[in-house]
Amino acid sequence: MSENQHSIENETVVSKSEDAVVLSFIVPACCDFYDGHFPEFKLLPAVGQFEIVTRFSKKYFGTQRYVPSARRMKFSAPIVPDSHVILDMNYNRAKQNVTFVLYEEGNREKEFSSGTFSVLPQES
Repeated sequence: MSENQHSIENETVVSKSEDAVVLSFIVPACCDFYDGHFPEFKLLPAVGQFEIVTRFSKKYFGTQRYVPSARRMKFSAPIVPDSHVILDMNYNRAKQNVTFVLYEEGNREKEFSSGTFSVLPQES
């Protein structure tokens, strides 16, 4: 069995409140999401970006990984190996959704992706 190499385990909390978190992390070149996507120009696919966002939503907001619906998703720029990334997430408990923006650290104008998706709280 192969080991999961797409975990982002180097995140740093830049700021955090009950319903908002800003994280800084590096998407390492060894991340297996880069495998085969594309050999001559590796980039993190949209599904990989969304997997990272939902994983951190679960970790920091206690939501399930299951996403009932997603809307306003936009994937604007490629995330290449060893990119320094900021993830800014907000959880609206009343509407049961999470809004996120992934952008280049030090360059807020370079957005990688953004969107809003529905979430469910973790089961007790």
